[in-house]
Amino acid sequence: MVAASFLGIQVREESGPEQAIPRVPTAIAAFIGRTLRGPVDRPVRLKTFAEFTQIFGGLWQPSPLGYALEQFFDNGGRDVYVVRVVNGARSATLSLPTDAGPLMLEARRPGTREFLRACVDHDNIAAADLHSFNLTVQRVRAQGTEHVEDQEIFRAVSLSEDAEQPLRSVLLDSELVRLRLPLPAARPRCTLDASSGLATGYVHSNSDGDDGGPLTDYDLIGSAADGTGIFTLNQVDQFSFLCIPPLTREQDLGPSALLVAARYCKERRSLLIVDPPVQWATSEDALRGMRGWNIANENAVMYFPRILAHDKLRGRFESFAPCGAVAGMLARSDEVWPVWSAAEGEEPILRPGFRPNCLVTEDRRARLAALGVNTLQAIRSNPRSSLSARTLAAGSAGSADWKYLSARRLALFILNSIERGTRWVMFTSLDAGIAGQVHTQVTEFLESLNDEGAFIGRAQGDGYFVICDERVNPPDAADRQFNILFGFAALRPGEFHSYLICHSVSGTRVKPVSLNRMNSSHYHPVQEEELNPQQREWVDRLADRFNS
Repeated sequence: MVAASFLGIQVREESGPEQAIPRVPTAIAAFIGRTLRGPVDRPVRLKTFAEFTQIFGGLWQPSPLGYALEQFFDNGGRDVYVVRVVNGARSATLSLPTDAGPLMLEARRPGTREFLRACVDHDNIAAADLHSFNLTVQRVRAQGTEHVEDQEIFRAVSLSEDAEQPLRSVLLDSELVRLRLPLPAARPRCTLDASSGLATGYVHSNSDGDDGGPLTDYDLIGSAADGTGIFTLNQVDQFSFLCIPPLTREQDLGPSALLVAARYCKERRSLLIVDPPVQWATSEDALRGMRGWNIANENAVMYFPRILAHDKLRGRFESFAPCGAVAGMLARSDEVWPVWSAAEGEEPILRPGFRPNCLVTEDRRARLAALGVNTLQAIRSNPRSSLSARTLAAGSAGSADWKYLSARRLALFILNSIERGTRWVMFTSLDAGIAGQVHTQVTEFLESLNDEGAFIGRAQGDGYFVICDERVNPPDAADRQFNILFGFAALRPGEFHSYLICHSVSGTRVKPVSLNRMNSSHYHPVQEEELNPQQREWVDRLADRFNS
């Protein structure tokens, strides 16, 4: 994939029927919050904290986002989307003098740290042309400096709508400024150097920008219709973790934002990393707090306690919400262990320079784990007391499989890989041979996972099944849609986690399906001739249920 991080443009070549299903990355994080500067409601992909500093302004005491992102990279994270959200922020303006009042431009990005300057000249404009002018807009590192970070040049533009290049239309594509109405009746005068009055100079942006107030839950939630807040991530094809740091250092994310974020992660097949409330200062506080905790979600994970890390702006160690460090730890672990073997591999621990905010004894660790809360550690625990990471579905009435983080991450990995790897069917004719191609492609993918031990404890060929023939794709179907029914081993023998992927020209839907338990313990998905009559009857019954 080739990506332009500044514009959020992604160019991707999808796999075809002749290619193996590629394995999706499992360590891409998404962060949403308040920053000093940068584009609003647009996901920007970053690889380093230096890029975050350049685009979004770096650390900022009123916002925990920069600290969480720094801790993500410091603990092993390498790939992240950042979404800036604002609450009442206002853009700075630029006033270009004309003979009929100023021409007003407005910065695209709101805030007090968006430093712009503009230059107008009439070079190469015919003397008889009294309407056209050249406009140069630059973003500089700080007001009054010559360190140019970005520049746009618009040649031979005009304020007239009937001109060949009307400024109103041209600035629609600008990443720096937009036009503020009303327009003056005359074109802007050439900007001259303030000291000499001769050479071309610049007009700097006014000091009327505003950073806005602290974020609220509703700012972070945003609007699905407008694609703001959390729903800005609709512009992103796939992410693994969602981190929404607290509103401020002292104010936690509210339940409304947590519920919407958890639901959104379930729809996007990703994980929400939930921070423990600031009031949970000890393990006893956490145990009491979990009694009233009402967010039981297999796509959410929580680590306790908060962490102590060095605050570079204040010059001392401070307490921080751990979501960024947790995302970095999980990403670092994925470089060594596949997602399904996290329970057997080494526990991810905090890197030097970070430590838990309080001590959690082994018995409290076990009690918290039973409630779905994992414990952060700065040193490895005794192997005999090692606990598998849990999701916030632990202790709930949901599927027992999804209480373990490694099992849930495996399921999300399989779903995302198969959904993306079979998208090619939307762009090809649904002829008679397509079912065989998809069946082979999906089966080979699941078989490779089976060979690597993803479905541990199952006999060869008993860890998955794939159905995509006429039983789920009737030849007389009116709509142009291709269905893939597949499942992989659940915790209890003879059961599968089963899903239906529906590809159509309008998009793709992935939904879990409930299947009756198999009475036989063996089902080979590749060679259907090997099925006994009881197994074949079971498969046919499944297909009948989906066709109805």
